[in-house]
This record gives sequence, C-alpha cells and structure tokens, in this order.
Amino acid sequence: MLPATAERFSDVATMLGPKNPTSSVCWCLSHRLDSKTNRQLVGPARGEYVRELCDRDVAPGVLGYEAGDVAGWAAVAPRSELPFARSTKIPHVDDLPVWSVWCIRVRPGHRGRGISLALLEGAAEYARSCGAPAVEGYPVDNRGEKVDSTMAYVGTRMLFERAGFTKAADTDSVSGGFPRVLMRRSLA
Repeated sequence: MLPATAERFSDVATMLGPKNPTSSVCWCLSHRLDSKTNRQLVGPARGEYVRELCDRDVAPGVLGYEAGDVAGWAAVAPRSELPFARSTKIPHVDDLPVWSVWCIRVRPGHRGRGISLALLEGAAEYARSCGAPAVEGYPVDNRGEKVDSTMAYVGTRMLFERAGFTKAADTDSVSGGFPRVLMRRSLA
C-alpha cells in the first residue's frame, strides 16, 4: 500500500474519477466534506479538489497495487477533519483523536483476491505512521448477507474483524439496508 500523493494522482483518478471528466461523481468526497461544500463542487472541480488533497503533507488515503496496476483505494483521515466529527448517527466512543476509514474500493478484475483486507490494513498502518493512536470504521453488520456493490464501499464487520478491529459501539446509521457498527483498532 502506498499513500495517495500528488505523484500518484493519476492512479487516484483511475480509482475515483469518472469516465466522463465533466461528470459529478463522488471522488470519495461525500464523507470528507460537509454536504453544502460537497454539493457545490461539480464536474472537474471535484477532481481538482482531490488533486489538492493529494498535494498535502498527509495523503487522503492509500492505494493498492496488483502486478503494477492500481487495484484499490482506501480513504483515511483524522475523524476531527471529517463530517463524522459532527455526526449524530455515528457516536464518539471517547476523546481519543482517532482516524477514520470510510471508503474501500477495489477495481473490477481485482476483486475476490483479498485486496480489501490489504487496503484496510494499509490504511491503518498509514494512520499509525502519521501518529494516530487508533483508527475506526463504520462498516455494515450484514451477518453474511450479500451487500449491494454500490454500497459495499463502507466495508463489512467481518472484513474489519479480519483486520484486527473490534466492535466499539452500535450506530444509528444504516447503509444498503444494513445497520452500521463502529469498529476500532488500537494503533498504540
């Protein structure tokens, strides 16, 4: 796993950008920005915002590679910088300055090979390298049921458990019809 830096922006664009550059797709900004700012950024401005994020000292996420090709992305950042900091549906467990992982994406053709697990572990290690005392995520507790692929980006409780996370709290959030749980992994 490698940080999503400016030098790797073309790989970030491959993972998050639209086929049509004028489209207003997520670019993994929906949970990074407040809703007003997210709505105001349209078309190519979304990609430019992400390019600026990749140029900061702390990368906006990590990229995974398979046989030299970018295969996956995981978003990770301090929770205090994200709308999750003000969420009424996802609780704060304590005052620890945790980081959040909220999006894991694997490209078609690379799925089913353990890349999601490697991305989640890579995101946790990146957070640790930046001084995070813990990292948390908000996956669905689908109890083995199939998760719609458009909503699978939040991950599953089982995936987080395999990466060494434990359930820290229930949430009032739902994704794809499944309840989300707060999973946490200590990095100390």
